[in-house]
Amino acid sequence: MKGLELCERFFDEYGAPMLEERFPELLPHVAVGLAGSGSECLGYDDDVSQDHDFEAGFCIFLPDEDIVDRKTAFALERAYSKLPKEFMGYRRSVLSAVGGNRHGVIRMSDFFVSKTGTPDGKLSWEAWLSLPEQSLAEAVGGKVFYDGLGEFTRIRQSLSYMPEDVRLKKLAGNLLIMGQAGQYNYGRCISREETGAAQLAVFEFVKSALNVIFLLNKRYIPYYKWTFRALRDLEVLSALSKDLESLISSGNGEREVVLKTELIEKISKDIIDELKGQGLTDFSGDQLEGHAYSVNDKINDGQIRNLHILYAV
Repeated sequence: MKGLELCERFFDEYGAPMLEERFPELLPHVAVGLAGSGSECLGYDDDVSQDHDFEAGFCIFLPDEDIVDRKTAFALERAYSKLPKEFMGYRRSVLSAVGGNRHGVIRMSDFFVSKTGTPDGKLSWEAWLSLPEQSLAEAVGGKVFYDGLGEFTRIRQSLSYMPEDVRLKKLAGNLLIMGQAGQYNYGRCISREETGAAQLAVFEFVKSALNVIFLLNKRYIPYYKWTFRALRDLEVLSALSKDLESLISSGNGEREVVLKTELIEKISKDIIDELKGQGLTDFSGDQLEGHAYSVNDKINDGQIRNLHILYAV
């Protein structure tokens, strides 16, 4: 069973009745769900995931103390801790008294500060450019089971994806790195017999290509160990998964260098075709660097456009 389904069943069977019977006055003010870190919030948990932090549980998100005071929050924490210690064969962990728990009672503002640096999801363009997308993915991932006033859902919706100018800035920077690392430096490192540096160039190319593909899909790129798993679910360019895996898992023998060079050009062409299809570039050549600057030129906000092209990567 997937962790998200397990947690929702646990809430339906025990959490919702507890709230309805013991804290009916809180129902209009709280949100309940599973959000934040953990493979279950992305839907990628499997049998391997169950070796740690896999249990039935949920988050009760509270508004600030002017609406729900500390005494009430403490009573709610105690009630949550007394829910069944085992559910559907899975043991629940003991909550830490000093915080840091992934489940239990959490201030809504504390949750969003931990993921975005702000309590209400209102981000400046500087924050959008600098925040790790992994944190944004955690802020909007998972599932909301109940939301009394809808405020938690509203904030998540405001964070659902970055502004277009920010996307273009990130796209331009990653395209430039792809071109420099893959189309230029890989071959030069090989010609100098610097195979370690050549492999680093390949890693840089693949890492930036992954960022580009997620940006072209308008999806946040998750924590690195889930990137390829998430890539296979994307609507655009997901077929490049095997080619990208091949680049970073193969060596640099004479025949492999030829194949890698061909793959780099194939991946670059597929991405350029998608850029053109989305109307994001006016450059006509096959060099990614030219497309990077063309994408950057399409940024509307002059402050963002005039930042160094690698500012956001």
